[in-house]
Formats: sequence, structure tokens, C-alpha cells
Amino acid sequence: MGSYIVVAILAYMLGSISFSVIFGKKFAGIDVREHGSKNAGSTNTLRTAGKKAAICTLICDILKGVVAVLIGFIVGNFFENVDKALLVQIAGICVVLGHVFPIFFKFKGGKGVATSLGVLLIMNWQIGLICLAFAVVIMALTRMVSVGSVLAAILFPILTVFIHQNYIVPGGSYIVFGIILAALVIFLHRSNIQRILEGKENKLSFKSKN
Repeated sequence: MGSYIVVAILAYMLGSISFSVIFGKKFAGIDVREHGSKNAGSTNTLRTAGKKAAICTLICDILKGVVAVLIGFIVGNFFENVDKALLVQIAGICVVLGHVFPIFFKFKGGKGVATSLGVLLIMNWQIGLICLAFAVVIMALTRMVSVGSVLAAILFPILTVFIHQNYIVPGGSYIVFGIILAALVIFLHRSNIQRILEGKENKLSFKSKN
């Protein structure tokens, strides 16, 4: 039990590092949570703090997911009689929760999409790349990040049903994990979904600062 708790805490603390706030202040001197959509994610960072801040945020948020799952994997190799697949899944969920509710930044974070992508890419590179490619195509067609994010989140658990190879820890069941992660992303995008239905959702534009 101790190993699961350790992984959960480490992953959550890692996820709580809000890079959008850090880079927003570094490159633009602002707290992105006080501007635009007030979301601490790379899209709002692009709109309010510029391309450099957004790119740095995106990369670091993805890496958070990657590193968290690797922590779960490494800890699993140090302890006997633990479910290694469950450890990496706990790490994946907790790092996203940390990103969404960061303890270091008054529990006001982002929507977890980039961090979830990092989790997917390291947990199963094949599924991760499929979801990424799918999201990029949808975003390009609709120019709405939220649409690509939500549809890719829905695709993830579906792919776990059909793809059973290339997992960082093979043999485990990832369907429930996929459903939980997808449900979390969809829930966090509920306001975006409402705006999409009303035809009021913001479209992506690269005409931003710097």
C-alpha cells in the first residue's frame, strides 16, 4: 500500500507545478489565470502570453505526464508484490489531478490535456500517437482545441479495448483507467462543450504576442 501512496503523492506534486503560470510571468509578466479564459493551459497561454510561453508550457506539461508515469514504473520495479500496471495508472491519474488542482497555485490549474497526452505517450506510444494525430486533424478542421481534446479523450478508452500491445507495463487492464481519464477531461471541458453547442467557442489563432 505504501508504494501506491508514494507514487500518488509524487505524481500529484509533480502535476501541481503550473508551468503556464511560471512561463506567463517570465515571458509576459502576467498570471494567465487572470486573463483570457483564465485557464492555466497552453492554449490560454498562447492567447495571453505569446508563442514562446505557450510552447514552453506545452512541452513541460507533456513532460510532467511522462515523468510521472516513469516514476510509477520505477517504483514498481523496487517493490515486490505490487501491481505495476496499477502503479503507472495511479501516477497518470494523480499527475493530471495535480495539473488541474495544483497545491502550489491555490488549486487553480488547467484542463489536463497536455499532461494527459504525456501520460498516453509513455504509457502506450501507439495509442498516444493515434490520439495525438486524431486531435491534430480535428483541431485543424474545426480550429477549436477543445473539440480535438474532447474527441481524442473519448477515443482513448475505445483504443484500449482493441490495442493490447506496446504498454509500458504489459498485461494490465487499462480500460477503466482510460474511462476515468476521458471522463475527467470531458468534465473539465463542460463549459467549452456548452459554448460549442451555442456556436460561441473561441477558435484557435496564432496571431498572438511574440
